[in-house]
Parts: sequence; C-alpha cells; structure tokens
Amino acid sequence: MTSATAAGASRGPAAPKSRKSVTGTRRTVAALFLLPALVLLGALVVYPIGYSLIRSFYDQSGDGFAGFDNYQALFTDDGIRTALKNNIIWVVFAPTVATALGLIFAVLTERVRWGTAFKLVVFMPMAISMLAAGIIFRLVYDQDPDKGVANAVWVGVHDTFAESSAFPKAHPGRESPLEPAGGGAFITKQPVSAGGTVALPLVGVAPDLMPDGAEKAVPAKPEDGKITGTTWQDFTRGKGVGKLNGVDAAELGYAGMRIEAVKDGEVVAETTASGDGTFTLPAAADGARLRLPADNFKEPYNGLNWLGPSLVTPAIIGSYVWMWAGFAMVLIAAGLAGVPRELLEAARVDGANEWQVFRRVTVPLLAPVLAVVAVTLMINVLKVFDLVFIIAPGSSQDDANVLALELYRKGFASDQPGIASAIAVFLLLLVIPVMWFNVRRLRREVRR
Repeated sequence: MTSATAAGASRGPAAPKSRKSVTGTRRTVAALFLLPALVLLGALVVYPIGYSLIRSFYDQSGDGFAGFDNYQALFTDDGIRTALKNNIIWVVFAPTVATALGLIFAVLTERVRWGTAFKLVVFMPMAISMLAAGIIFRLVYDQDPDKGVANAVWVGVHDTFAESSAFPKAHPGRESPLEPAGGGAFITKQPVSAGGTVALPLVGVAPDLMPDGAEKAVPAKPEDGKITGTTWQDFTRGKGVGKLNGVDAAELGYAGMRIEAVKDGEVVAETTASGDGTFTLPAAADGARLRLPADNFKEPYNGLNWLGPSLVTPAIIGSYVWMWAGFAMVLIAAGLAGVPRELLEAARVDGANEWQVFRRVTVPLLAPVLAVVAVTLMINVLKVFDLVFIIAPGSSQDDANVLALELYRKGFASDQPGIASAIAVFLLLLVIPVMWFNVRRLRREVRR
C-alpha cells in the first residue's frame, strides 16, 4: 500500500456533499429563492386566516370571549340566512349554466368557419373587470325601456303580440257626457238614439303624444237608422281658446278608440273610431249607452322589474354567466381538441346520430374537463361580491345578498368584526372541500 493510500484510509470516508435536485439546484439556493414567497404567503394568507379564526370567537369589542355565539348567528340572523340561501342558488345554477353554455359554444364553433371570431367575442367579457360589468348590467336592467336594453327587448316582443294603448292618460273633462263605469272604463250618462249624433270628448293626452294616425277631428253627421259620433281630444292650446265639449278646428280625433254599445249589461254592438275620431254604430245600438272600455286607457307595458326582489338574483347570475361562459368555452374547447376523432367517426359509422355522438361519446370524454371547469366556477361564485354590490339597488340588496357581501356589511357597515370573521371562516370551510376535490382530480390526471 502506498503512503497516499494509507493516508486516505487513515482519514476515513469523505464528507457528504450538498445534495442537488434533479434540475441541479442546491436545496439551500432553492430555499433562499422560495423564502420571499413563503414570507408573503404567511403574511398575506396564513396570518389573516389565523387571525380571523381567533377573532371569530370574540365579541364586537374584541375583549370578551364570545365562544360560538358568532357562529350561531350564521344560522339565526335573517340577513345571513338570506345570503346563505342565495349562495346555494349561485353555486347550483351559475356554474351549471356557464359550463353548459361553454360546452355548447365549444362544440358548435368547431363546425363553423368563423368559430375563432365567435370564441373571441364570447371570451371578450373576461377582459372586463367585475366593477365595469356591474355598471354595464345596472344599465342593461334599468326599468325604463328607453334606457335598459333588457326591457327594451322585452317590451318590443310584448308589444308585437299585445299592442299598448295610445291613450293611457285620457279621461273626461268638465261637464262631460261621460262618467266612470268602473275598472277604468267610461260610459255615457244617457242612452243614445238611432239617427242622432254623440259627442265623446276626452282630455289628458298631450298633443305631441297623440297617435300617428290622428287627424283633425270633425263633427259627426247624422245617418238614418244608425248612431254616429265623434271622440276627440277636447283641448286647444291657449287660454280661453276652443269650445267646451265642441269640436274645434285644431283638435285631433282619437284614432283607434274602441266604442261599445251596452244594453242591459251586454254589448250589443261595437266599433272603432277612424283617424278623425268619427264612428258609426248600427241600429242595434238604439237605446244603449256607449262605453269606452278600459283597454283604451291602460298604461303602456314597461317590462319586468329585473332588479326587484323576485328577479334580482337571477338577473345578477345572468351577468355572471355573460362574463364566465367564455372562460368555460375556452377550457372545454382545449379539451375537445384532444378528443380522438376516430372515436367520433366510429360512433357515426355505427349509426349514431349527432345527438347520440354528443351525449354518449363527446360528453363522457370531456367529463374531466367539465368537472374542472364546474369546480373552478363553484369556488369563484362562493366569493362573488362585486356584481351583487354594484348591480342590486339599495331597495333590493337585502334580497340579493350573498355571504361575501354580508361579510363586508357586517365588518364595515355594522361594525361587527366578530360575526364578519365567522362568515370568513365559514366561507373558507365551504371552499376547502371543493378545492380538495379539484386537487385530487388534478393529481389523478397527472398520474395518467
């Protein structure tokens, strides 16, 4: 044995070197790089969670131990119970509808040339902040059809099948031959006779709101065996201008006004006034009283109260779906691109129609992607705050309340930090199972 060998043997085994990772980075170097992120994670995530958990067991002042009283309030306070109920509605419907629309869009855009452009348009709302989207949909759901797009469309469809009245404010004036008949209708005080003329003057409709077909009113001419008359706007601009209950040159007829002849409680004849307000009834109307039905004076249809107590939550969910359906579509389209086309073609060769291919082949193959999208959206809707806070007006905010908004209201508006902390912990507990499900599924996908 040489001296060098002997010296090496006397020194014993060599000291172990620092181990390196697969990428060649030493653990100490990796720890140094991760340290800032770990510090931030602890300061911004771990510490707030721990503080909220501790604070949830104390009273409003933070000095007295309240035990589980704050958590008991989660199920006894009316505002929190409403928020919890609305959160359940959000979790059930918003992810389901957004995922379903994303699936439909992803499948259909594969079959059209302009599919990429369509995807871009559908995904574009994702570039808008929740604040901006809330402002947009606050205007979309405005009650006035002249401002709100939703009611403008709804009223347009309604008026296509049920035309609104042109005389919603019309009513008899002074010394009128008409009197109220109940239910918004008006009727003549005296019966009419064949061969005579009838004047049915009304007021209350602004000249610039008269129907387009209205013409200058003319007095009716008597006809043998018939009843003729005129219904018109008995008003002329200017003080002391015009004759009361008489047709003047500048006054307009009530074009389209319905007139009914009522005898012994039954309608024996009816007609509609022409552009100049004149009308004619047959001899059957002799001895009857003329009635102007309430349909002539009903208020115009102004659509739905989208932000009222009954529709505010579905309306806000609609705005959320508008934003996130594009997100679901893009993820599902990416999964659809990886589906083997041979399976789809084999199903078609075996005689399956397109619906059967979609339901029995496409959807099962996309099940993992659909689950990831749905679970991601569930986590997202549990935290929804901006849309509800901005879109719901003050009168309906209690009805549209969700847990994240109630946390804000309890913590800042009502100065109840203990209950607000309990809501925060409760939200965390709701999110954890959904996150755990998502992590398990992702790990399963990685193993494959």
